[in-house]
Amino acid sequence: MQKLKRTGTIQPLSLYHSFTTSVFAGAILLLAATINTHAQYNYTTFTVPGAYGTWANAISGNNIVGYYWTESAEGSFLYNGISYTTFTVPGAYGTYANAISGNNIVGYDYNGSSTYGFLYDGSSFTTLKPTGATTSDAYGISGNSIVGYYYNGSIGQGFLYNGSSYTTLSVPGASSTEARGISGNNIVGIYCYYPSGYSIYQGFLYNGSSYTTLSVPGAMYTLAYGISDNNIVGTYMTPSGDYHGFLYDGSSYTTLNVPGATDTYAQGIDCNNIVGWYRDASDNVYGFLATPVPEPSALAFLSLGATAFLMHRRWRFVAAGARRPADERTIL
Repeated sequence: MQKLKRTGTIQPLSLYHSFTTSVFAGAILLLAATINTHAQYNYTTFTVPGAYGTWANAISGNNIVGYYWTESAEGSFLYNGISYTTFTVPGAYGTYANAISGNNIVGYDYNGSSTYGFLYDGSSFTTLKPTGATTSDAYGISGNSIVGYYYNGSIGQGFLYNGSSYTTLSVPGASSTEARGISGNNIVGIYCYYPSGYSIYQGFLYNGSSYTTLSVPGAMYTLAYGISDNNIVGTYMTPSGDYHGFLYDGSSYTTLNVPGATDTYAQGIDCNNIVGWYRDASDNVYGFLATPVPEPSALAFLSLGATAFLMHRRWRFVAAGARRPADERTIL
């Protein structure tokens, strides 16, 4: 490559400006098309201090909720990326947080004989129990809307609570339905049916008027747990009995596996960030946060664009220096 000379000629600057601008703009356009391909993830694992099991279930912004076990307690946690805040329903044997939206957290507690859903606003708990329910679990929240599961003594069904009333959710033909996650008007969950005397579990997406089955190709079970806009996360079981997380973007499934894990469960999603829990070879359970990383091709092209941009800035100073007195050019 020829060495650039400080001739002060404007034409080479124009040609070089055109080239570098095109490369830089091209890099930005390519990056915009490939940055969210979800092909690879960075996994950050975490555990509640002193716990021998940490189950992360949902994320909202920088906040993650879930539950943990110690030798003496089964409680819930709120993790802001720096510190943990633990909480329990007063008098409960166990408290299990499942979802978060803003400052509101939902889950369920066990009182020694039954489970009941709760809404926790940071200071007080409100019980969530549809009419006729003998047990209830709250699994998802979006704004003022809460979804979950209840059993009325004969059948298990999903519910949608809008702050004042409950609506029953039931996949047609299913023996039971669990609503697990909500985003706007869309609800995801799990339903069960018995085709030949044995149970089959599949995921579903409900848009307020119709149900769509979610099934990972080749999987025995597909369990949909969380939703954010058009992205759905969950877990599927292979014919060999292994569990893997998945991300479904409306057209294709991407498998999620924490490195070194024997089983991975993707439970919640907010924008492109995914949380869940995994089990290692020693049967220990840890929480994880998965964040997408750009495709290598996008990174390489972005680097090329950035280099061209810097060269372009350098050439502008060089060309400008050619029109300055000689003593000024020496400092460039």
